Amino acid sequence: MLREIVLDTETTGTDAKNGDRLIEIGCVELINHVQTGKFFHKLVNPTRPVSQGAFAVHGISDAMLADKPLFADIVDEFRAFCGDARLVIHNAPFDVGFLNMEYARLGEKAPPPIDLADVIDTLQMARRKHTGASNTLDALCARYGIDTTRRTKHGALLDSQILAEVYVELLGGKQTSLGLAVAETLTSQAGPALSDDDTPLGPRRLRHRLTPEESARHAAFLATLGPAAVWRDYLGEEGTA
Repeated sequence: MLREIVLDTETTGTDAKNGDRLIEIGCVELINHVQTGKFFHKLVNPTRPVSQGAFAVHGISDAMLADKPLFADIVDEFRAFCGDARLVIHNAPFDVGFLNMEYARLGEKAPPPIDLADVIDTLQMARRKHTGASNTLDALCARYGIDTTRRTKHGALLDSQILAEVYVELLGGKQTSLGLAVAETLTSQAGPALSDDDTPLGPRRLRHRLTPEESARHAAFLATLGPAAVWRDYLGEEGTA
């Protein structure tokens, strides 16, 4: 089982090294590249004002953060949710820089910093796949036909949900984690080779393990349905097992 956490943050500004702080964390869980519905979402009191430029992007005001917990109060819950899963982030140096800055502020209780080498950066993935094109989250959503009508402002949880969809597309699309995985599982199982009519995906005639008596009873039942019965399409040209 492959477990990954897609993560996004919002901040008071763009410069963690000069005092800007984290104000929102949003994470969604993926199992084998599929969203499970489990998520982590917190607003955080940064103990400093939100810049006008940042407010224009995410719409989170100082008043909205005044009664929210400090990062120190939610860090254990955040790290427990992430566990040992690999993080998936768009423009990872930005978010990881803010998270590591917040960790460092915890002093002796600080957890180990996040190593960028252990993070999947979807911006770098996109740049390799779409060289020379715009690879912002909005541009990737437009390229892959992902609905962003809900996204009037940046928000950590919504952006992480959208990024999870983009990440799957960068990997090759939903079939990479669903359809092809099914096909690989079927072809790897021991047993006789599949016939042309037994392709692992899509409609096919079914194999049967009926006794002669059961087949006779079923044929008698089919006769009551008339020659156009759809079951005949699955049981062979003569409509028998």
